[in-house]
Formats: sequence, structure tokens, C-alpha cells
Amino acid sequence: MAFPLHRSRRLRQNANITRLVRETRLSVDDLIAPLFVCEGKGVRLEISAMPGVHRCSIDQLLVEVKEIHRLGIPGVILFGIPDKKDAVGSEAYNPDGIVQRAVREIKSAVPDLLVFTDVCIDEYTDHGHCGLVKDGRILNDPTLELLSRMAKTHADAGADGVAPSDMMDGRVGAIRKTLDETGHENTILLSYAAKFASAFYGPFREAADSTPKFGDRRTYQMDPGNRGESLKEVWQDIEEGADMVMVKPALAYLDIIRLVRDNVNVPVAAYHVSGEYAMVKAAARNGWVDGDAAMMESLLAIKRAGAHMILTYFAREAAVILSR
Repeated sequence: MAFPLHRSRRLRQNANITRLVRETRLSVDDLIAPLFVCEGKGVRLEISAMPGVHRCSIDQLLVEVKEIHRLGIPGVILFGIPDKKDAVGSEAYNPDGIVQRAVREIKSAVPDLLVFTDVCIDEYTDHGHCGLVKDGRILNDPTLELLSRMAKTHADAGADGVAPSDMMDGRVGAIRKTLDETGHENTILLSYAAKFASAFYGPFREAADSTPKFGDRRTYQMDPGNRGESLKEVWQDIEEGADMVMVKPALAYLDIIRLVRDNVNVPVAAYHVSGEYAMVKAAARNGWVDGDAAMMESLLAIKRAGAHMILTYFAREAAVILSR
């Protein structure tokens, strides 16, 4: 048999030819940086399970967002850590709550930075669940009103987009209706549409102090074994008014990202979650992997799978490398 006419290695001879023929390209334009904001002043506390990620008071958060803007990252998503919690998560929809104040300050300091906000009450409830609780059950429909009120206060504060992450049925429609009826028809709705009950959320729960005090979230987050259900969830959210949809986590669910991208006609986001971040950081600190290379390969894989945008705690580090 004759030697193959086509030698694939011809197109791998050097970095320049590799750049010319690369099929998937990662850009700073693809990144959204998650940030944690807390009460106080001068607060900047590193999260032990997430080296390089901090809880920040608003004054310190402004330092971070200015750097994020300087690096060319298009947007951030905010998670709030209140000083007080109760059974109904009342600080979540307090017009003068921690996230609402942070949004106003960010939009004043860096007006053209996109600001998304997480819409979920788990960080604000004393039981740590994403919905109201009665007799040990998570109540779906009564929670929708609270989520809608929360989204409205974020939009009132100036958020460009709200991102419901609770996985209550019907919450996208309820939030969209509230926003449209209160003069916020241009507020973007980014839905955590296919959010799985994952083991990779552990470090986030430390960061946001949101570990459930009883049970788990498997009655509302998706079963990791279900692939087809993700499309059902995504299409339902689109029909209810979602402008963009998200798959969470990212690396363990690359097949879901591809499935969603191939079947919907709205932008697809992927959340490169805390556990995925922490594993790379831990391995790099132990000298088991090249941290920067593993970071960039992970993000490229998420983009290759079909994500239009990636929420990642690596946003700033990746942006520095991409700008070289």
C-alpha cells in the first residue's frame, strides 16, 4: 500500500501554521467573571478552596471590576453574601441589599461593563435551599414571586441581565412577566436552564455560605444521568422568554453543551464551576499539571463543545494570557 498522499503533520509543523488552521478560537470576548460581594469595608477574603478568588466588600469589588474591564472582559456576574439570613431570604429582594448596592456602584464606576446578577435565594435563606420550605419540602410556586421580586430589584438597580439559577419550574416566565410589566423589557434574561445536581459545586457553597442545612437539591436540580431532559428544560425556558440559556457545570457536561448548541437558536453559556476550577488549582500547586496550560485547554474544550460564552473563575488569568 502506498504511503498516504495526505500527511496531516504538514499542518502541524510550527506555531504559525497551527494558528492559521485552528478550528476553535478562544477569546477574551467569550468570558464572564463571577464575583462574590459581601458587607463591610476593606474586606477581601480569599476563599480557601478557590485560590485567587475572594469575597469582597463593595469598595474592594470596584477595584476588581476596574481590572476586569481593563483586561477587556465583557461582563461579570454577581453573587451576594448578606449579613443576615431568614427562612424567606428577605435580603435577596431588599432594594438596598448587598447585590443591589453593588450593581449601582459598578454601573456608576464602569458604565459599559455588563453586569449580570444571580437570581436565587439560597445565599439568603437560613436553610440554604433555593426555594421556600414547608414541612421539609421545597415549594415551587410560592418561590416564583420572591424570585420575580428579586429580579426586579436587580433590574431597578441597573443590572444589564438577570440569571435565575434556582431551577424552580416556571420561574423564567414569572420573571420575564414581572420585568416586562415594570419597565424592564430590555433586561436580558440568562437562564440556568440545564443545571445538574453536581458534586462540583462544593467550593462555591463555601464561598457563598449556601450549603443546605438539610437534604440536598436533587428534587429541583437535574439528575446527572439525564441527557434528553436537558433539551426539555432548555426549550421550556426559551418558550418562557429566556434570551440566553446556560449549561452548568461545563467540563463534565460537554456533551450537553454540544446537544444544546446544536438544537437551539439562542446564545448558549456554560458555567465552568468552582470544583472544576479548584481541581486545576490544586493539581498545579502540587506540580502535577501545568496550571496555565490546563486552564486554557479546559476553556478551549468548553468553547469547542459549543459555548458562546463561559462563566469562569479563570476569567482574569485567561484574559492576561489571551492578550499576549
